[in-house]
Amino acid sequence: MRVRDAMTPDVQLCTPEDTLRDAAEAMAALNCGLLPVTDNERLVGMISDRDIAVRGVAMGRGPDARVRDVMTTDVKYCFEDQDIEEITMNMGDIQVRRLPVLNHDKRLIGIVSIGDFANNGGSTQAGEALGEISRPGGEHNQTH
Repeated sequence: MRVRDAMTPDVQLCTPEDTLRDAAEAMAALNCGLLPVTDNERLVGMISDRDIAVRGVAMGRGPDARVRDVMTTDVKYCFEDQDIEEITMNMGDIQVRRLPVLNHDKRLIGIVSIGDFANNGGSTQAGEALGEISRPGGEHNQTH
């Protein structure tokens, strides 16, 4: 199965100029914890509820601070025609639960999560990836 067969195609976007309040309100309305950040139709970052809390609020930034100030700019992504098994292994290796999905013109066309894979017949791979994602360490490690 390919990523395009499991991804969520309708993705709420935000821009670097949006406020943290705008991003948080969109996440609350959509019941999600991550939004892709685009500038002129190009993916330039991702903002998560954790980015808002750790890089925003914890650093003294208020709700009117800009997304660009707290977003993650080192964006990992996958392509729509990649195999789900390959992507779940990659997600485990880099310890992420969600990835933006791009076409080969590098345009954002969706987002995929471990849950999407589990719901589309890839529960074994999703479980293995989740085990890797949940191991200690990773980009947001708080144990050191």
